[in-house]
Amino acid sequence: MSNHTPDATNRTAPLALAALGIVYGDIGTSPLYAIKEVFAGAHPLPITPDNILGILSLVLWTLVIVVTIKYVAFIMRADNRGEGGIMALMALTLRKAESPRGRMAIMLAGIAGAALFYGDGVITPAISVLSAVEGLEVATPALKAYVIPVTIGVLFALFAFQRKGTAGIGALFGPIVCVWFAALAVLGIVNIAAEPGVLKALSPSYALDFFLAGPRVGFLALGGVFLVATGSEALYADMGHFGRKPIQLAWFGVVLPALVLNYFGQGALLIHHPDAIENPFYLLAPRWALYPLVALATAATVIASQAVISGAYSLTRQAIQLGYSPRMEVQHTSEREIGQIYMPAINWTLLVAVVALVLGFRSSTSMAAAYGIAVSSTMVITTALAFIVVRRMWGWGWIRSGLLISSFLAIDLAFFAANATKIEDGGWFPLVFGLGVFTLMSTWKRGRQLLNSRMKSEAIALDPFIQGLDVESVTRVPRTAVFLAGNPDAVPHALLHNLKHNMVLHERVAVVTVRVEDVPHVPEIDWVEVEKLPKNFYRILVRYGFKDDPDIPRALEMCGRSGVAFDMMNTSFFLGRETLIPRLGSEMPLWREKLFIAMFRNAGSAAVFFNIPPNRVVEMGTQVVL
Repeated sequence: MSNHTPDATNRTAPLALAALGIVYGDIGTSPLYAIKEVFAGAHPLPITPDNILGILSLVLWTLVIVVTIKYVAFIMRADNRGEGGIMALMALTLRKAESPRGRMAIMLAGIAGAALFYGDGVITPAISVLSAVEGLEVATPALKAYVIPVTIGVLFALFAFQRKGTAGIGALFGPIVCVWFAALAVLGIVNIAAEPGVLKALSPSYALDFFLAGPRVGFLALGGVFLVATGSEALYADMGHFGRKPIQLAWFGVVLPALVLNYFGQGALLIHHPDAIENPFYLLAPRWALYPLVALATAATVIASQAVISGAYSLTRQAIQLGYSPRMEVQHTSEREIGQIYMPAINWTLLVAVVALVLGFRSSTSMAAAYGIAVSSTMVITTALAFIVVRRMWGWGWIRSGLLISSFLAIDLAFFAANATKIEDGGWFPLVFGLGVFTLMSTWKRGRQLLNSRMKSEAIALDPFIQGLDVESVTRVPRTAVFLAGNPDAVPHALLHNLKHNMVLHERVAVVTVRVEDVPHVPEIDWVEVEKLPKNFYRILVRYGFKDDPDIPRALEMCGRSGVAFDMMNTSFFLGRETLIPRLGSEMPLWREKLFIAMFRNAGSAAVFFNIPPNRVVEMGTQVVL
């Protein structure tokens, strides 16, 4: 029996249209700068018909092999219960790690991939918006002085608007980007009609001949060619929003044909007018269409940037849930779409970095050298993690999985090596930025492990504590006390301090532990597990997925199904507040200890993160020597 019901089919088309705006904004704006970077970038290629045909063939087969075969057909199958992206893939592969060393390697690879994604998140808005606004100087050189100010103005407006969310205008993203892809296709067709000979580049023999004619030149050109595939990771990362089928439909039905036509149109233009390398994309259009095209391109690049910014929010929330980042403020911008969030700390950090990048590089050509290294590095990590999925979860044999993954890895490494030659020209930026993020994330993860180890070594077992509790000598006061604890089998420090200093115990005591599973979402029916203990104590385990929003009061209300009802008006929440003290000879270098302590001190409130009413919270402090 077919699974393709009329309702499913009816949903696929609107989702495919929405995917155009969110998923394909990044890769869809690559025509603004990719061909220009090949022939006028850090390693410029002579503009000859043979070189043009060779590059067009490379562009086409990069789109076919890297994007279509690797990502659309293969990587998107390695989903974590429908979710994709580097953090979801890391969580998936950690399930099959057979040794602590293997888990550590996978964890470090995942953190590195996430860190590089943030580097991409800085570069994408900068290069996309700047390359679109540069069309003004093509229209008239008198506007050249306004390119940087206008770019910064657009970027500032984009980031300032984030707190309002995209619920109101998100429906326009798909249609605008659909018009953008139609414009790409039309501009390409018009110019191909003037030089139909470029269609010979559909044959892979032209790419092969290009390499054979000059292997070193061909290798260096790969750094520019790779820009046509930037945004491929977005196909995988945004899979949970739209599903595999709508993303595939949009790729084959709209995006791939439009991109190929436009790149071939730019090649046809350069064969006739090599001087058009000044800006081959905008010079595809007649002069009367330049200003409308600049406006359309700016709108498309803003939408592409929006997707990357939203991705940074989503990735950060996943990192927080999985224990790789301190808690931060998360604001929901839509009552209907739970995935639409805004994170002020991430937003303004990205804006500062993006504006610094624009002011530092000042042109899309200079910035293009910085772009490929972050994306190609992430692709290498994704391919390596996919091998674990193929081998251990899909059960493929060594030969079959080795041949496929090694083929992908060879292509990824070739692109990475070509981009590595541009490190001096700007490729250092995403690496330095990524290294900074990697240091913060790995320090937080290691620091939390160290802190938990210290707390566990000093903990008192909960069950013997309850058994030995003399309820006759302890004053039991009315109402319910909820103690949040990282270890469900240990007495929370806040409970001990309350008992020691206030010499009271509430009539009913619940020890609540939150556990984040390595799946995107946990069904609500499985959120809560209640265990009744002696002397009116309860042990409650609350489970969430790494894309769920923790809500402790709501979880406690669900305990009524297990016969344990909570009245929030008669419930107090007790949280531990640790003050960390560094020490020499710890398991972490002193500088990392101090960095972790600074991050810990500035982490967001647990009460806010778990949606606990602030007026019902009592914090009990304790000192911990790391």
